[in-house]
Amino acid sequence: MSLAIFDLDNTLLSIDSDHAWGEFLLEQGAVDPQAYREANDRFMADYNAGTLDIHAFLAVALQPLVDNSPEQLAAWHQQFMASKIEPHILAKGEELVARHRTRGDTLLIITATNRFITGPIAERLGIDHLIAVEPEMVDGRYTGKVSGTPSYREGKVKRLEEWLADKDLTLDGSWFYSDSHNDLPLLELVDHPVAVDPDDTLREVAEQKGWRIISLRD
Repeated sequence: MSLAIFDLDNTLLSIDSDHAWGEFLLEQGAVDPQAYREANDRFMADYNAGTLDIHAFLAVALQPLVDNSPEQLAAWHQQFMASKIEPHILAKGEELVARHRTRGDTLLIITATNRFITGPIAERLGIDHLIAVEPEMVDGRYTGKVSGTPSYREGKVKRLEEWLADKDLTLDGSWFYSDSHNDLPLLELVDHPVAVDPDDTLREVAEQKGWRIISLRD
């Protein structure tokens, strides 16, 4: 039994769920159309370039959680799952997860997208363990702040190390599947790094290091 770690966006999903949530909010008329779309697209470009200021991004991304009631957010998320997520769950990704499950491996998603968005997605995929950005809640409402370290780049490593210590687990025999060069700090740590439909930077590194490269979209 080993730990099988999966990135979510553009790995098990064919889209970025954070960006898709922003598009969904625009469709609902829940945010200012021009300002939010520009910010959503700019942050996505920064992420792809490896220059994202995670705290600046979260200040914008978490604001709709502050501005709306838990009941409204829950109703929207149900629609979001049906319209934006379900069509983009990769069948080969589910098969990959199932193979690790059959082996008896511990399954974990680790993502820079916040838990409000990704918790139901992990549940849909049947993956019990999730490390995600944790939006702070006080008295049942989101505050717009983040609890703990955002799970982005080196933050993923820190959050994983905390999780491993809490679970009394190690990275012996571990796997990590990711599409993004932003995950190189964690890919470097596991025994079996796998580049999944990688961006150009990750593909180049994977080829240099002899890492396995796969596609879940063929």
